Amino acid sequence: MRKICMMELLSDRRVLSYRSVREDELSCNIQKKMTTDDHRVNLGEILFWASNRVIAMSAFGAIRENTESFMAVVNSISDVLGGMTVSDLYPSVKFLPTLTGFRSKLNRLHRAADVLLDEIIKEHLARRAVAGKEQAAVYIVDVLLDLQENCTDLESPLTNDNIKAVATELILGGSANSSITIEWTMSELMRNPRVMQKAQEEVRQVFRGKGRIEELKYTNAVIKEALRMHPDGPLLGPRESQVDVVVDGYLVPARTKVIVNAWAIGRDPQFWDDAETFHPERFLDCSVDYRGTDFQFVPFGAGRRMCPGLAFGMATVKLGLTNLLYHFDWKLPDGMKPEELDMTETFGLTLRRKNPLCLIPVAYNPVA
Repeated sequence: MRKICMMELLSDRRVLSYRSVREDELSCNIQKKMTTDDHRVNLGEILFWASNRVIAMSAFGAIRENTESFMAVVNSISDVLGGMTVSDLYPSVKFLPTLTGFRSKLNRLHRAADVLLDEIIKEHLARRAVAGKEQAAVYIVDVLLDLQENCTDLESPLTNDNIKAVATELILGGSANSSITIEWTMSELMRNPRVMQKAQEEVRQVFRGKGRIEELKYTNAVIKEALRMHPDGPLLGPRESQVDVVVDGYLVPARTKVIVNAWAIGRDPQFWDDAETFHPERFLDCSVDYRGTDFQFVPFGAGRRMCPGLAFGMATVKLGLTNLLYHFDWKLPDGMKPEELDMTETFGLTLRRKNPLCLIPVAYNPVA
């Protein structure tokens, strides 16, 4: 299934095909949500809503009542999984998940998601029956249904349960991550007016003509620096050692659960000068990247098990951030000074702000 995700659903070619979806949902809808009469907005809430719409449109091709309900259920699953429970502290006590109600709550949410996905798949099958097989599959569910019908060289048959699992995993892994990265980037920009000014000048200069996101060297460095300090997944997915291995003099026995602390690596002074300082210039003319080849910077993991949605997520982050920087100037509310902005983090599956980022957008009107 991972190979299917990488080759068919989240390849660079496929991600590029969703460009119009990203532009419609981010460029248009974010601007509609902003007020320009000196009222504050909860930026994280708006970004989360817009990111959810991008994923839902890419996966299902439409926003309907059942897709909205499914997204809400998946987000609830994320909240449940991201919390700390008593059974996490005492994993050897097998009955604790049942006793605390954790298991029953999770099972109830999974059943609700399963019913809604059954409805969505049936709708897509009905539309495909009317449109005919010659119509190209565009959205993720349709691509998977095409593979189910036509691909004969899979190691095992692609079932509806597989399709539902992939859809759930994609949304569970991506619904919050893009919005969290943009929110932390904007938080750091508000704390660092010099960096904000430089990034906005670059964005507005490049997009005054027919510029492309790839030309935004400084803004891309800003995003990298935000990912270094605030990876949306502070702890990479748990892995299990297959054999006994010695790492830096420590024996890691076979079958040991290993969790990589990406947050700590990104702030390690052994690898980063002024590690606690937001300084995007460190990534200019620097080959260090987040694609898993530089082990001092692994916000998405590395190797075969790195995040398969990297290309999709970063395309969303870059477009969302550049829209915010191009179309609006930003002010802190209540006369707050940049250094007074609270940057406290909350721990979970994702690294969220403890308090929402509330800002005042001021519409930017470029002089022709």
